[in-house]
This record gives sequence, structure tokens and C-alpha cells, in this order.
Amino acid sequence: MPAPSSTSTIAWFADLGLADIDQVGGKNASLGEMVRNLTSAGVRVPDGFATTADAYRQFISDSGLAEMINAELAALDTDDVQQLAAVGRKIREAVTRQPFPANLEADIRAAYTRLANDSDISGDVVSFAVRSSATAEDLPDASFAGQQETFLNVRGIEAILTAMKEVFASLYNDRAIAYRVHHAFAHEAVALSAGVQRMVRSDIGASGVMFTMDTESGFRDAVFITSSYGLGEAVVQGAVNPDEFYVYKPALQAGRPAILKRGIGGKATKMVYTGQSEIGRTTHFVEVDQADRRRFSLSDADVTELAREALAIEEHYGRPMDIEWGKDGLNGRIYILQARPETVKSRQSAAIVQRYRLRERGHLLAEGRAIGQRIGAGAVRVLRSAAEMHLFNPSEVLVADMTDPDWEPIMKRAAAIVTNRGGRTCHAAIIARELGIPAVVGTGTATSELQDGQPVTVSCAEGDTGYVYAGLLDFAVEETEQDSMPEIGVKIMMNVGTPDQAFAFSRLPNAGVGLARLEFIINNQIGIHPKALLEFAQLDEPLRGQIGDIVAAYETPRDFFVRRVAEGVATIAAAFAPHPVIVRMSDFKSNEYASLLGGDRYEPHEENPMIGFRGAARYLSPDFADCFAMECDALRYVRDTMGLTNVKIMIPFVRTVAEGEGVVRLLAENGLRRGDNGLEVIMMCELPSNAVVADAFLDHFDGFSIGSNDLTQLTLGLDRDSSLVAATFDERDPAVKFLISSAIKACKARGKYVGICGQGPSDHPDLAEWLLEQGIDSISLNPDTVVDTWIRLGRGAQQVDS
Repeated sequence: MPAPSSTSTIAWFADLGLADIDQVGGKNASLGEMVRNLTSAGVRVPDGFATTADAYRQFISDSGLAEMINAELAALDTDDVQQLAAVGRKIREAVTRQPFPANLEADIRAAYTRLANDSDISGDVVSFAVRSSATAEDLPDASFAGQQETFLNVRGIEAILTAMKEVFASLYNDRAIAYRVHHAFAHEAVALSAGVQRMVRSDIGASGVMFTMDTESGFRDAVFITSSYGLGEAVVQGAVNPDEFYVYKPALQAGRPAILKRGIGGKATKMVYTGQSEIGRTTHFVEVDQADRRRFSLSDADVTELAREALAIEEHYGRPMDIEWGKDGLNGRIYILQARPETVKSRQSAAIVQRYRLRERGHLLAEGRAIGQRIGAGAVRVLRSAAEMHLFNPSEVLVADMTDPDWEPIMKRAAAIVTNRGGRTCHAAIIARELGIPAVVGTGTATSELQDGQPVTVSCAEGDTGYVYAGLLDFAVEETEQDSMPEIGVKIMMNVGTPDQAFAFSRLPNAGVGLARLEFIINNQIGIHPKALLEFAQLDEPLRGQIGDIVAAYETPRDFFVRRVAEGVATIAAAFAPHPVIVRMSDFKSNEYASLLGGDRYEPHEENPMIGFRGAARYLSPDFADCFAMECDALRYVRDTMGLTNVKIMIPFVRTVAEGEGVVRLLAENGLRRGDNGLEVIMMCELPSNAVVADAFLDHFDGFSIGSNDLTQLTLGLDRDSSLVAATFDERDPAVKFLISSAIKACKARGKYVGICGQGPSDHPDLAEWLLEQGIDSISLNPDTVVDTWIRLGRGAQQVDS
């Protein structure tokens, strides 16, 4: 049955598009845009209708409300939070008491009857969402998201009418009034449209938010999805720590498996329907079963479908998007509930990269999800509710259980924000990004661990995890203009320790990753000895229970290892594609393996693990064969299944040519044959023997990556971890440089790759200059030294030219 035609007071989504923002606001116009244009692309949007701006203006002008509102707001100082609260409350009460004009109420009743009788969404009980949509909302350069009210599970026409008045009144919430003032929007220029949309039964399914870019780094080639059980308001409010997923757009577009990363959230609570019909009491929170908390709230197929719909929406709008979605628990279908432009990272210049860096560390007080990649410091102010906002002073660190839009008048004054609850798409996170304030969300304990007046430093510049340290710590802010980097005769690559910061690091000028350490990924993403996973069924308690809890979301413990390693490698590879990413197979020493969960059961005690059971010798050991096979499975999945063929493999600590030949053969037996699908296998040149008989090693490898740390240690015969001889450790020693030069010459003579990934060039810019003179192909540096070293090498090249 076709939708009825729209009127001056009511507009159906099917009749709306982006050109109608001035009449129905950004939210409702966007819903109409998707209903009209994206249904054929497989994007499901529940239909509905919206009141128009003309209807709203008739409502407030016919009754004299407009004059009263304008007079109250004209005399208001929005920085006085108590006056703001009093004026806002007075206006809202006047709005909710005012009857609708007869013609408007009649049109609403007629539209409701039609919508209630015509829906394809499952469920016997017809219920609706009544959402606000301001006519200056969700513009490319402004976001009013979350400022006005939304009411869920609204049943019956009388409740719909009541909810609509509450929506109209919410245009004068404290945060909405303050936002308009601070962004220079005239109050009278903004009207309110109320959207009525059939509810998706995500109360018994799942829901969340997704962005068509990484919200922290601005990386454009990933879709970022958050998900939890129940209604999506729990995720938006920050009441729950959701699951998180990243999907790689190029792989998705190529029809390949594309999930880069899965992160399981706490999901301790969910918002569901109540049996009540009174507005404001139709939903409540209930606890989530422990077994469900340990599982992902979405299947891989769901994640992939969401990402495909996100791509279709982004392509249609031509810009990064912020999208709310719900999965119906009855029919299993996914629906798009809202879509708005992303207004923070997409507006930042890609040419200028700003990095915050701590210069010292303090005692760790709390940690959670990092928002904003910045650092802030100040005195703590713990607030238990928005009613205490008047206690907050500018430049304090705001600490709360969670925030909602009522907190916004003081959030802009905070040095940083810390919450107990919430994920990366919760209210606190969204507002912190928009304001450029660092935030650590989902700490669990901030309001109990932090005390009023306590000086702290909030660091969101160390990866996905944000830290709250005691004291006011010293930090630096560095800016890089990528367009101004000089031409140099060598490729500058990066050493990337963990996937957490890969998207951010990829924005620095670079030619790829010269060293991605698999052991770092295993330590941070897994934390369990691989043997303990393979022998899980034979483990005793309590170890078996500990590991069981960690791997519960995966089919098997082995699947946990392979998928988590693959996710880590794929994230780094995707971040830097199409540049090469050289992944070194695990190079744990026996004492380091022993420190993993369950590791003490499997590792030998060695007097000097640095030159013991590690690298190629470990891979070739029959006792480690099944562990090495898991690493190979992960890398084969990344390269051959996901299509990230920019990944190259590197073998560490190869003592003899026979070991090198054996490992290359073992890789081939595990499906990673040199040359297949463009695979290159690089060898770490880090033992004197590697440089002395370089030609023999190069018969079996595609090149060398010089590991200056171990090469220096073994050439000079010292333990770099011993303070007694540490002063002698210097990569610039003539003997070390002789071996490095020999290795470079051997590779050049064979036409094979040669780079360096050790610490030396990061610590000693003069060594980097010498390597450039030797003709090395690439220098892989720690990210914090890339820009300075690059510029120094550029200056040296200019001096030579002149």
C-alpha cells in the first residue's frame, strides 16, 4: 500500500530527502533520503512520518509561547549553570502544558493510524520511537546529536502525542540552549520536527553505532562498529561497554573476508522494554547473563552486512557517516535507524599530523578506552550527577559514572573527562572528540579511585588504552606538515609494536613497516602460551578455567590464537597498505614465553635466554611445530584470504645457513612458499655469521633486515641488559659498522632488499646518515623519531647537493 501524501504539518519519510532539512531537520531528512534512495542497495530503514517545522512554529506562535521563550532566552547567561537550569525548566513546562492546534493533532492521529496498520517489522505489539530532529541538526559542520529527547517503545496515540510535546520541549534542554549560544545559532532560527518510526525489536536482539572511518585516527579505509545487547540507547548513553569491530573497506569491496579486529566488551547490562506505557517508563535496564557477556553480540555475517550497508550509505552521501542500527531479535534482520555526517575527524586536515607524547610516567590510577589521542592534566572533580555541575571549575578533570547531554555545558570547560562506563561511541566519547578534549571511558573504577582536588594527567596518546596517572606530568605536542617533508635517498619505514596505534602511525610520512613484531601481538592480543591453548583439554584447574574465560567467544582455543594473531597483523597491514609490512615471526625468548599464562609449564630454564632457544631453532624444533603452524595459518589467512599481500615474512635469529634453509622449507610446508602470491621472505641479519657468509644466506631469502641490537651485542660480546657493560653498547662501533656495511654490499650485489630495523638509527641520527651513505634501501624507525630523522637526512642531502 503506498504511503499517503504529505501535508503542511506531516511529512512521510518516503516523501523526504536532504533538501527538506529546513522543514524536518537533519535526522528526519536523512531517514527519508535513505528510504527513497538506498532501499534498492539493501539498506533497510523502518518507515515513518515527521511533523514539519511549519507545524512546530504554528504550535509555539498561535499560543504566544514564542514571545515568552524569546524573552526568557534574551536575558540568559548560559555560563551560569543554575540560571540555565531554571530558565530551561520554565520553558519546557510551558511547552508541555500547551495543547496542539486542532489541525495538527488531527493530522498526527491520521498518520499514526496509517503507520500502525502498515509495517513490515515483526512483533505483535506495535510500538514506536519518537525522535527529535532540529532543523539545524546533523549538518556537515555542526552536530546537534543527542541534545533533544528520544522516546522508545511508545504505544498508542495518546502516548505518541505526549511524547511529541516532550520532544518539542526538549529543544530547550539546558545542553541544547547552551550549544546554540556557543555555536552562534539564533534560537528562533531553529525549529523542531518530531519523527515517529516503527520500533525494531532490538530489545531482544542487538544494536549499536557505526562510523565509516576510525573515530580516533581518522583512518578512512575502515568501518568501525560497536554493538551490545538490547536497545541502542545503552550504547549511545555510555551505560554499557560494547563489543567493537573493524572492517577493512577494500577487502569488503573485493568480496573477501574483511573483519580486521574484534574486541569483546563487558556488556554487563542492556536496555529492554517494560510493560508500562507512561512516557519515560517504557524501558529499563536489566543485567546480561554471564555466558552472553563472554560471547560476541554479533556474528561475523552480521558485522559484514552492517559494513556493506555502511559503505552504501557513505557512497550515497559522499562523506564519512555516523550511523545507528538495530538487529531485530524476532526476524534476525538488520535495520538502519539514523545516519548523520561525521563532524569531527572528517573536518581535520590530513596534511598536518599532531601527536601528543608523554615525557614522563606517574603512578597509574585508572585505565579504560582512550578517546582523542591527546593528553590533558588538572585537578580531579568527581560529580555524582548533573545536579552537581555548579561545583565544577574550568580546567578540572571531570570524573563521572557516565555522561549524557545534560552534562554538555561543563564538558567544554574540562581539561579531560574520565568515566566509569561507556565505549568509544558513547556520549562522553562523542562530545570529547567534538571538543578536542581527551577522555578515558569505561574505567569501571574512576569515581572510587580518584579524589576531588587530586592532580592527575590523562593520557590518550598511547594506543587504544587510555591511562590516568597521578600528578601533573610533562608532555609534548608535535605537529608534522606532511607536504613539507624533504626528498631523501632512502625509504623511511616504521617499527610498529602493536596494532592499537597502527591507524594513527600510518598518518605519519612513511614507506611502510620495517618491523612488526609477532611476539608483541601475541603478548598483547593473546597473553597465553600457545601450547596451553593447543593442550587446553589436558589442563588442570584453575588454569583451564582462566583460559576458558578468555577464549569463550571463539570456536576453539586454537581458533582464538589464529584469529587474534591474524587480526593484529591484518590491522597493521591494512593501516599501511599498499606499502610493505614486514612481519617478524615470533621471537620470544624462553623466559618471555614462560611469563605468558600457562608458559611455566612448557618453557626450559636457561641461564642466558638471549642466545638460547629462540628464533629459527625454536621453529625447527618438533616440540614447537604445532605452535609455529598456528602462526603460519594466521599469516596465510591475512595474505591469501583477506588479500593483504603487502605482508612480507621475516625470520629472526638464524644461526646457520642450514637453519635458514630449514625454516624456508617449513614455511612452504605450512602454505607460505616464497614467490607464491608474491610472498617475500626476509631474514633478520643480526648475528655476525649472517654478515660474514651473507651470500650463502641470501641463497634462501629475498633480502636482509639488519637487527642492530643483537648484532651489536654479539659482535662486541656483551649483554645489553647488564648495567655493568651497558656503556660499551654502541651500534656505531667500527666492528659493528664493518659487518653492517658487508651485509649491505652483499644484498646490493645480489639485487636483493636490505633495510635496518634495529634501535640504532632511532637513537643515533648520525648512524642513519651513515646508512644513507652506504646505500641502504630502507631505515625503519620508532614512530616518535620518524619526522626528526627524516628532516635531518633531508638537510644532509641538501648540503651534499650544494
